[in-house]
Amino acid sequence: MKILMVSWEYPPVVIGGLGRHVHHLATDLVAAGHEVVVLSRRPTGTDPSTHPSTDEVSEGVRVIAAAQDPHEFTFGTDMMAWTLAMGHAMVRSGLTLRDWQPDVVHAHDWLVAHPAVALAEYFDVPLVSTIHATEAGRHSGWISGQVSRQVHALESWLVHESDSLIACSVSMREEITRLFGPGLSEICVIPNGIDTAGWPFAPRQPHAGPPELLYFGRLEYEKGVHEAIAALPRIRRAHPGTTLTIAGDGTQLDWLVELARKHKVRKATKFIGRVDHQELLRLLHRADAAVLPSHYEPFGIVALEAAATGTPLVTSNVGGLGEAVIDGFTGVSCPPRDVAALAAAVRTVLDDPAAAQQRAVAARERLTADFSWSTVADDTSQVYLAAKRGEREPQRRRVIIERPLPDYG
Repeated sequence: MKILMVSWEYPPVVIGGLGRHVHHLATDLVAAGHEVVVLSRRPTGTDPSTHPSTDEVSEGVRVIAAAQDPHEFTFGTDMMAWTLAMGHAMVRSGLTLRDWQPDVVHAHDWLVAHPAVALAEYFDVPLVSTIHATEAGRHSGWISGQVSRQVHALESWLVHESDSLIACSVSMREEITRLFGPGLSEICVIPNGIDTAGWPFAPRQPHAGPPELLYFGRLEYEKGVHEAIAALPRIRRAHPGTTLTIAGDGTQLDWLVELARKHKVRKATKFIGRVDHQELLRLLHRADAAVLPSHYEPFGIVALEAAATGTPLVTSNVGGLGEAVIDGFTGVSCPPRDVAALAAAVRTVLDDPAAAQQRAVAARERLTADFSWSTVADDTSQVYLAAKRGEREPQRRRVIIERPLPDYG
């Protein structure tokens, strides 16, 4: 099967979990015998005169990276204009595929709605969309502000234009149905995968000094990092000297630093920014627990990555995290937005390292059985085969009836 994937992230452009997801899915589909072309973009800030669009083969995947059109706005300040310009560049690059006809177009999230819908129509093939998250979900169900309403509208358009939909969890499927239904195409649940070879397991080894907790991921409000900071004083009362390392960056960094000062744990809270893969592995192998207290998590790939390395898990039970982590068996879970419950869950792990190690081993074993990328790729290819091209009627134009001007003689 010939598959055209459209994603605004693909290595070397990796901002969050989306880029890694599309990369693993594409390479495993190629390994299964499919032809895959990924349409993505050049890194932000590259000059199109010196870094034009590229068309290269990497790991068996043909990757077309569209160059940015020259403009004066940025994603952070003019997101919709930036997205429109990116979509235009991606459509232009996608139209160069005249020598290659896909059997299906696969879109990943609302930012590529325009190029994905346009190219599915151009090639006259089914459109499959994976909805990795929603604007309403990121804002706890509250669509506020003009930009959020615009994003929500684009998500709705993509969902309704898709011939098949993929969600990463049961909770995500329910969210899509609640927000955009009824009348949607079939929504298939296919969890994210994990490449366990890239996340080697290491049993916890006793280390000198007090316990070390780790959060890694984006520093955004919905990730609940502020609650991990607020819980730290309670944890330190039971386990003096406990530290919290926060690896990642995001819009909430300055606020989180001030919050650590407010709770008098600034010296115990280490903000280290984004780290490379090897450093992240070192942190995971050393940590006594990975703390992931999200308010909203369609799936929670970071939980799988931590579990793969053998790091005991403390997570909220919200959304996909509640499905990825089995409380008491593969980790310890608690309700979101509950600082006391989060502190108690962390203490449960720190109080009994042997039990925490048993849960970590069970988590790793579950990964190899349920979350391999080869399984994800096979399930996704079945969605492609089942997708039937729906009729997309063009937007009706308003009919203007011209009437003759009156004759005033």
